[in-house]
Amino acid sequence: MHQHTTSDEEAWAALLRAREGGTVPAGALGDLFAPLFATPRADDGCIVIGRLAQTLDGRIACANGASQWIGGPGDILHTHRLRALCDVVMVGAGTVHHDDPRLTTREATGPNPVRVVLDPARRLAATHRVFTDGATPTLLVTAIDGSATQGQAEVLRIGDGMIDLHALLRALAARGLRRIFVEGGGRTVSAFLAAGCLDRLHLTLAPVILGSGIPAFSLPEAVRMDQGLRFHWAVHKIGEDLLFDIPLGRRRPGSCEGAAR
Repeated sequence: MHQHTTSDEEAWAALLRAREGGTVPAGALGDLFAPLFATPRADDGCIVIGRLAQTLDGRIACANGASQWIGGPGDILHTHRLRALCDVVMVGAGTVHHDDPRLTTREATGPNPVRVVLDPARRLAATHRVFTDGATPTLLVTAIDGSATQGQAEVLRIGDGMIDLHALLRALAARGLRRIFVEGGGRTVSAFLAAGCLDRLHLTLAPVILGSGIPAFSLPEAVRMDQGLRFHWAVHKIGEDLLFDIPLGRRRPGSCEGAAR
């Protein structure tokens, strides 16, 4: 059980009201989450926030895919709060395969978001918890033909062979799902970044060195420093970890500019 100050609890309650149209509270917590409630600037009408937790040497998992838990209790609480404030929590097939997550708001007061699982080749078994527990509506997004359901999840085909992320955001917005939390893993967040589909990135840096493992980002090779993506950030202390709040505004690295949108 996490212990919070009264002001923290009051600010969180105000943020849950803001989710339904109330006023975002002043203070550190309100400042951190306020961008979720901004007017979307992209044509798809969505606010998209990516999320990763990494070690000091930039790893998001061991080489075998094990990643629970890189961040500490404060990082876990922050992740569950993002789930509660967003309409959608989205993960890739690798995250479901390795972690079998529930993607609910067990550590934070607030509603469960709609779960969206990206599985372009539809390789996941229907036995994973997101497809069987009935905790909240779930969409399996794929890029091949197949049955209309996966366990208790609805199947949505977007794209041919590869998922078209821009079309996916438009499809979610058409369902009234406009605050999109891309929780992971690294390849999924990297795909949104490369496609210019992230408004914001929350990256937690944990005081851990692995020395091996899976890197946080997988992007086309940069051959010049100016092909990187530079940005401003705000830094927040969450327990023993550092949280970097990074506004991206749908920009993407220069190394990705030649890729199809």
